[in-house]
Amino acid sequence: MFEDAYMDEPQVLVAGEALIDLFPATSGPIAEAETLRRRAGGAPANVAVALSRLGHPPLLWTRLGDDPFGEHLASVLAEDGVREALIETDPDRKTAHTLVGQDADGDQSFTFFAEKTATFAMEPGAVADETLETVEWVHVGGVTLHTEPSRSATLELMERANEYGCTVSFDPNTRADLWPEESVLVETLDRAIGLADVVKTDQEDLAMLFEESDEDALAAAVLERGPHTVMLTRGGDGAMARASEGAPWGPATAEFGGYDVDVVETTGAGDAFVAGSIAGFTGECDSLSETVRYASAVGALATTETGAMDGLPTANEVGKLFEDSA
Repeated sequence: MFEDAYMDEPQVLVAGEALIDLFPATSGPIAEAETLRRRAGGAPANVAVALSRLGHPPLLWTRLGDDPFGEHLASVLAEDGVREALIETDPDRKTAHTLVGQDADGDQSFTFFAEKTATFAMEPGAVADETLETVEWVHVGGVTLHTEPSRSATLELMERANEYGCTVSFDPNTRADLWPEESVLVETLDRAIGLADVVKTDQEDLAMLFEESDEDALAAAVLERGPHTVMLTRGGDGAMARASEGAPWGPATAEFGGYDVDVVETTGAGDAFVAGSIAGFTGECDSLSETVRYASAVGALATTETGAMDGLPTANEVGKLFEDSA
């Protein structure tokens, strides 16, 4: 079940930002760091690379600047086998980057340099209908929704993917500081959730949209908006999922308490979980419960290195952790 494989036809299309994460070379506040380390990142790009390492290389629709950061990202994506047919290069704009560190409370913090970049200049209609006819799953992230034209481009893709019968998954990945107005954030996330079949989130990510503090109540509230499956991650404590009768693997509920790994840095763990869930739902696993355990294994292993992509595991590595937990 967990052998690496390469599919002749792309089954998954991932859409969204690929950008550069900059980490302090030493511990402590970013403001005091004299040296920064460059790492490829961006939630959808992380999902794409994770899927490729799991043996399911997807199409990635993203837009890079014609600059050294864009060149590095293109190289990293190519080396990991991500399909490049929809990777665009913008000759007039730069590639976005993010400072990743810790805030005063020790929690992970992100400072985005994203305004007027190529990264968020994706245009509606760029993905051809013929492409959507070849894929069965489309995944999008929420960061591209914070600004135009990438907001319209992302929502338009979700709408057309629905028309072509693709399963659409959505990770809100809400970065409230990027949004110009809270009302726009709430309205846009509500619309995106309604266009999705599968939503991966956590209790904090949708706090502006849902008042429910209980996991079961939050899952029910998300399902009422239209998706047939919701997956709520709990960091190192695993994840839970709920699926309605409309899900191919439902109705079902699942919970998993997580894996014991040596955590180095958690950037990208949620994206790895997303990739694991897509791999699970599209063939690696036989049930919602098995998919949650498989996705949790991918997410846990992703925390064992610094940077969102460095720790992303292969299918064999995930299979070993997964089977040891059975």
